[in-house]
Amino acid sequence: MGGDLADVRLWAGELDALHERFVHRFNREEPRQSALAYWRFELEQAEIFHVMATPRHDTVVTRWALDHPVHDLFPGLPRQKWKRRSCGEGAHGRRIYDWARVEVRPWHREDRRHWVLARRSVSRPEEISYYIAYCAADTTLDELIRIAGSRWAVEECFQTAKQECGLDDYQVRRYPGRHPHMTLAMAAHACLTVLRARQLDADKAETDPPSSSTSASPKSDA
Repeated sequence: MGGDLADVRLWAGELDALHERFVHRFNREEPRQSALAYWRFELEQAEIFHVMATPRHDTVVTRWALDHPVHDLFPGLPRQKWKRRSCGEGAHGRRIYDWARVEVRPWHREDRRHWVLARRSVSRPEEISYYIAYCAADTTLDELIRIAGSRWAVEECFQTAKQECGLDDYQVRRYPGRHPHMTLAMAAHACLTVLRARQLDADKAETDPPSSSTSASPKSDA
């Protein structure tokens, strides 16, 4: 699933729109929100730790409210809680943002934690993205940032597969037809990646100077 931040917001908006189509089936607010948070519940039930992008109006359980919008968790956060970190290399160099996290669902499990993670633009502080994280209790902020930033590498992989292997060139509408095409396209992409890595190693071996070694002392003429 390639895309940038605008795509993530679009996907989140589409999910909200889908949710609105059947939300009237629920009489109370609690089951309405449970229905929206169901891509997350399944992951937790399977004990799969994750960091997932979420829209700013998504609600979470806190010590103060059952339906607390994630964007309301951070305005009053002390300045020292924000950490400036890089989340990895991007097309234009290191991707540096200000990051903070707030614990939610505090009564879940002693050895697990739920966090809302915020990523704030350095040059445009009004631009903030949010993530929901489920992880082990000892997971650090830096680890969550690294995981959130790894999405860029996945996007790059899919984009390359589209350009070089026709990942998105299938002409079918049903999953059974798409699945073999995408599987084979990604297999071809993996093969090209290995071949490219081998070629880079070979090129490097040819251009690197030979390792220095101690030469024998020149013989003196007798």
